[in-house]
Amino acid sequence: MTDTAQRGAPTPPIAATRPEQRHAHGVAWVDDYAWIRAGNWREVLRDPAALPADIRALLEAENAYADAALAPTRALQRELAREMRARLKEDDSDVPQSDGPYAYYSRFRNGGQHRIVCRKPRDGGRETVLVDGDARADDKAFFHLAAARHSPDHRKLAWAADDKGSEMYAIRVRDVAGEADLADCVENATGEAVWTADSRGFLYVEQDENHRPWRVMLHRLGTAQNDDVEVFEEADPAWFIAIRPTRLGRAAMISVHGHDSSETHVVDLDDPAGRPRLIAPRRPGFRYEAMDHGDVFYIRTNGGGASDFQIVVAPREAPEEANWRPFVPHKPGRLIEHATLFEHFLVLLAREDNVPRLVVHALADASAHEIAFEAQTYTLALETVYEFDSPTFRFSFASMACSQEVYDYDVGERQRILRKKQATPKDFDASAYVTRLVFARAADGESVPISLLYRRGLRLEGTAPLLIYGYGAYGHAMEAGFSTNRLSLVDRGFVYAIAHVRGGADKGWAWYEAGKLAHKPNTFGDFIASVRHLVAQGYGAPNRVVAHGGSAGGMLMGAVANLAPELFAGIVADVPFVDVLNTMLDASLPLTPPEWREWGDPIRSAEAFATIRGYSPYDNVKPQAYPAILVLAGLTDPRVTYWEPAKWVARLRATMTGGGPVLLRTAMEAGHGGASGRLERLDDVARIYAFAIACAEGKIGVRGLQAGAAAPPGG
Repeated sequence: MTDTAQRGAPTPPIAATRPEQRHAHGVAWVDDYAWIRAGNWREVLRDPAALPADIRALLEAENAYADAALAPTRALQRELAREMRARLKEDDSDVPQSDGPYAYYSRFRNGGQHRIVCRKPRDGGRETVLVDGDARADDKAFFHLAAARHSPDHRKLAWAADDKGSEMYAIRVRDVAGEADLADCVENATGEAVWTADSRGFLYVEQDENHRPWRVMLHRLGTAQNDDVEVFEEADPAWFIAIRPTRLGRAAMISVHGHDSSETHVVDLDDPAGRPRLIAPRRPGFRYEAMDHGDVFYIRTNGGGASDFQIVVAPREAPEEANWRPFVPHKPGRLIEHATLFEHFLVLLAREDNVPRLVVHALADASAHEIAFEAQTYTLALETVYEFDSPTFRFSFASMACSQEVYDYDVGERQRILRKKQATPKDFDASAYVTRLVFARAADGESVPISLLYRRGLRLEGTAPLLIYGYGAYGHAMEAGFSTNRLSLVDRGFVYAIAHVRGGADKGWAWYEAGKLAHKPNTFGDFIASVRHLVAQGYGAPNRVVAHGGSAGGMLMGAVANLAPELFAGIVADVPFVDVLNTMLDASLPLTPPEWREWGDPIRSAEAFATIRGYSPYDNVKPQAYPAILVLAGLTDPRVTYWEPAKWVARLRATMTGGGPVLLRTAMEAGHGGASGRLERLDDVARIYAFAIACAEGKIGVRGLQAGAAAPPGG
């Protein structure tokens, strides 16, 4: 019996080894834990009860061990969850958005887990509940109410929900006028629905048996799904398909896109079964998105050498690339992230040096003005507006110390009107917090931005606990927004940091390109440099740093755990993409073919194989001491399959020479996003924060709980 066992500490399950030989590009290796990948994984996504018994036994044993190991933090978890819930406005409501005779919005009820979709007459009057998420969830273990879109005649609502966590949505229709549900139900959809002009049907994207969006279908109300008409099909599994309406309402846009290129097909909503019109064909590295303005399309594109994007205009009847003319020229270093079009103006959400900007362009004379903000580090978002001829647009603003503010901006008057400020506790004082933007120097000389939040008056003498978050993938910039949850850490003396590492587009498109494919190791180096810089500058104690990342950011966590474990007291890897090599070698998995453009194709390319094998966290676990690691997974996760974190944890335990513990907790009835209810999610956050606090205080990890050993579950 180990000393740990004598002290009564829990012991971890040890996964059985069942060696499986793998071969690629003349290289042979053994995967001891390949068996954890269920052969019937497609069935498990639709029915979690189909999980094989031996795999279920392992995951349940891991959950029991994690709960036992975290038992000393249960009181803290409850305290944190109470704090975070107390900061919520439980009966919160969106700002209503007008469309024709009605104003649409979502709200929550006190104690409610799910949103309620509602409307009122535009000029005031009685509320009509369109979809009650709490009632629809009923006693389901998981429920996510996704898109909800009203028909042009305002008599019906198409809404989509997922009750497994696998992101396979069923679209149903509510007859608002008749206050009844129609019999129509479209299954295996991505969730988005676009109504036809006559309000008698809708377009949707269907997923295939491998969970990939592959064709756009037209459903006519009152008919069976088997009778739906195919409008568009994409045969290549390496491409995503999405569909969205246009604000003008005449057309829907089918976007066919990968991680480095895209194309758009236009569907006439008066003739939705007709052949969609292609604007410009795809080619490697060429990206664009079209917006409908009647006789012309406004197009956001990186074509013509505009690496950070420009806006061009094309005639509707001849939208080919040869007919594109510039409207907003390309400016290197100013990334045009998003654009939204109205009858008289165009709004751009741009980013320079990690600072977001809103710029309004008048269509009549191409004049432009920028909306100014005083904060040093903050986030902006363009909000939904239904009406094409609106004289205003809506945006939200927040910083790490300022709760979200929603504004309507009157373009003619150049005036912002505050419509809502996120509720905060009465004793919340934004001036009690400091936000800063600092820069770390990467090994190759690049300057890595880091957003910081901490209590004013905190002594920055290298003694404070530090939680640092990172992502760095797909060109997604990490927003430095507001979170009431973070206050539970910061009010306990933590410095909270966001490292804007390469792989995101925080400093422009080149910042993304420098963190993908063969350049992926830059992401890891940037994060390590950020930690070392913050510790050197006194923002965190060297033995009190906790790292956190999810999904592709979970890959980052796995990589830095292998590369620099000594930097961390703890690591939280949330649904971590850590078995990169095996996943990219498996073309049957939902996201593998599209992801080749992000990570490389190790099936066809020996160079990509070598690059991925060189950093894949699962394949690079070493016989060394590791920090305490909390790993979170979802059984029905189609993005990062449950076996990736489970295999990684098994290999860590079998290989590491000290440190830990390594804890795995799998949500057995949820997917990539964890618990579906907004209050249930607070319990998940509380668990993460309690683990981070315990690591920083030395109560878990090399100075606290140590892991022993146990027999494999089931023998």
